[in-house]
Amino acid sequence: MQPRTVWQQNSDNPENRTNFAIIQQWWTNLNDKKIAWRQRIIPQTGDVSQLNWELQRFDEAFKLQAPQIRGITLYWRKADNEREGSTTPRKLELDTDSQQLYIYPQSQQELVIRVGVPEIIYQKIEIKNPQYQSTRNGENHIIILRDQQQQLEITLNLTPDNLAQLKEQLPG
Repeated sequence: MQPRTVWQQNSDNPENRTNFAIIQQWWTNLNDKKIAWRQRIIPQTGDVSQLNWELQRFDEAFKLQAPQIRGITLYWRKADNEREGSTTPRKLELDTDSQQLYIYPQSQQELVIRVGVPEIIYQKIEIKNPQYQSTRNGENHIIILRDQQQQLEITLNLTPDNLAQLKEQLPG
């Protein structure tokens, strides 16, 4: 399966109808699932890949109810709201790898909406000059990192393969 499926209004692409059916099925399969809804202004270059999709003030995450497509218009409801929302696209682009649908509305040519499964947001911790300890547990190597100031202890349980990969990636 191709990673990007594109449908464009009034396109003469022979795959356009098939792509629309794939996107329609994906959209309806979001029923009763939590989604992330993000809107961004398309940059002057038109390159959507330049956009920052990290969480911003007006971004939403909600459970999608009754997602469907009638004609070419996408319809949905939020789980806690009876009011139906809709948007009519000029273009739809489904990224099957990241499970994100990019909606380019007819009514707002400068806007792109990204709808999809919420991405995993990793908690980032920086430890400067930690205390460390290394031990073995059978074949596995255990590395313990401690930061007294932050009162953190991180235990890494590395298989021989993990340890070999770590050694390869460390400089010097």
